[in-house]
Amino acid sequence: MTAHVTTPIDSRFVLAKAMAEEAGALALDYFHRRETLVIEQKRDPQDVVSIADRDVEQLIRKRVAEQFPDDGFLGEEFGLQPGTSGLTWVVDPIDGTSPFVNGMPNWCVSIALIDNNQPVIGVIASPCHQEIYAASIGNGATLNGKVLQLDPSRTIRNAVTGIGANNHVTPQVVAKVVEDLLSAGGNFIRNGSGALMLAYVAAGRLVGYYEPYMHAWDCLAGYCLVKEAGGWYHPFPTSGEALTRGAPVLATAPGSKDDLMLVAGL
Repeated sequence: MTAHVTTPIDSRFVLAKAMAEEAGALALDYFHRRETLVIEQKRDPQDVVSIADRDVEQLIRKRVAEQFPDDGFLGEEFGLQPGTSGLTWVVDPIDGTSPFVNGMPNWCVSIALIDNNQPVIGVIASPCHQEIYAASIGNGATLNGKVLQLDPSRTIRNAVTGIGANNHVTPQVVAKVVEDLLSAGGNFIRNGSGALMLAYVAAGRLVGYYEPYMHAWDCLAGYCLVKEAGGWYHPFPTSGEALTRGAPVLATAPGSKDDLMLVAGL
């Protein structure tokens, strides 16, 4: 009998799931006492941050540094810390800060790992819903341990598509996306967290997700989940400085890829 060999990805996947649980619990504690948080504005009044975001990211950074000090780390709040292992963690401590501070449950903790410029681990914790989405390359995706497998019969016309918007793109661009999707027979939802909507694509709740401009920490965990559930994603540039910049994000179930590529103009 051959002993199971733990790979560098395997050991980090164990850590990613543990961190998602711990970080999710910390974020949920802040959520339950959000009235005490000092909310700060970033780029505009819709782009906010609090001590909750920073403390959750610091917790995840600390856990990674304890076990894998040679790994790189990119977080939304504290930026990029290069590593030497060839592996880089990409983390959004609270994606959906606006829903978070306004008392809505549509926020999550997003943890990804990239290797050779592709996401090889994706774990998303949705504490208000008591859900953990987890995937590692070649091993499939799960939701609370249940295997996720996308249904190819679902299309933009018999299911719902997620759409994201922010101040990096003009209202006209977003309006055109919505118009084109509706004209093609689809419908859409936006819940305030792109990472969570990508997890919903992996779970088959949404048939696709498109946002014209998104950052790596918002999408890479969801990308891994979608691919491992049998879906497709538009590549995100992760080489060098491109990792810290934004790019278009599109992830789809098999039956919606062609339609949504047209809608997105990709």
